[in-house]
Amino acid sequence: MTVTHDIDLAKMIADTEAEILRVVGERDGATSGVYEMIRYHLGLDGVDGPRGKRMRPLLGLLAYASIAGDHAAALPGAAAVELGHNFSLVHDDIEDGDVERRHRPTLWAVHGVAQAINTGDLIFSLSRVALHRLSDLGFSDAKVLRLMRLYDETCVLLCEGQYIDIATSAQDEPMTVELYFDMIGRKTAALIAASIEAGALLATDDEEVVGRYRRFGWSLGLAFQLNDDLLGIWGEEQTTGKVPTDLVRHKKTLPVLYAFEHATPADRQRLVALHAKADPDGAEVAEIVAILERAGADTFTRSEARRHRDAALAELDALAVVDPAAREKLAGIITSVISA
Repeated sequence: MTVTHDIDLAKMIADTEAEILRVVGERDGATSGVYEMIRYHLGLDGVDGPRGKRMRPLLGLLAYASIAGDHAAALPGAAAVELGHNFSLVHDDIEDGDVERRHRPTLWAVHGVAQAINTGDLIFSLSRVALHRLSDLGFSDAKVLRLMRLYDETCVLLCEGQYIDIATSAQDEPMTVELYFDMIGRKTAALIAASIEAGALLATDDEEVVGRYRRFGWSLGLAFQLNDDLLGIWGEEQTTGKVPTDLVRHKKTLPVLYAFEHATPADRQRLVALHAKADPDGAEVAEIVAILERAGADTFTRSEARRHRDAALAELDALAVVDPAAREKLAGIITSVISA
């Protein structure tokens, strides 16, 4: 008989943030400033602090709850995932030269590069510390060690993906579409897959179930990134909450890379010239969009996003162990964040 549990997403997020604050905490003395920086970056420095959607820890908690019921025992893993994600964001902001995140100055823009690098390193270390509380909650040493291995392997993939991103950005020729999929697999899909796999690992020893959750997360991660690529060019500000500025910022996302490979020679030459402009105006951005659409870049990207979204849903549908309420929430997240 299937037992359905109440699934409260807002409570899951609030509990995750409380678990993060348990790790970060209020520190006194000479080091209190660095913990204030962490809370600032996480948006936990005030009631109305700007925060991310906490999607990665939420997905992990839903995976755990879909098998085991109440999510509370998996909270240390959720905190570790969110801290791990955010250490990379602190470093990304420095590497990309971004001075704003979530509508306020980035950490390095406020405190300088040296302090931001150190704070990012500390966030990474605290993400490991967060996992140790799983032992206090009764999980076996073998289970905790396996989770740490998963986490470490995911961080390796994340750094490898960032290397590809930085290295190809320094080259005149754009990366291939094939390499782009490799990069986003490491940078985006790996972390989402690991978040979901971690929740399943804590809830069951059934390797087939764990494998399906990981494949679900991998497909979801790819679909999420491709959908973001679409919104960065064709999204509407009132829908996404942000102006679609990927072309103004010269971001070579999938639609642009596809157009470089499939546009006519004349369109490709014009696309190269337009991308070389430091600050393209509205008419020039509109011309880039027209070139992308003539090359079929929007259609291809949307088709790929839908393909990976449907693959994620298929993995979810194949999981007989999933609590119906949790399944509904997981499917709801997929359809709400992936509009392709």
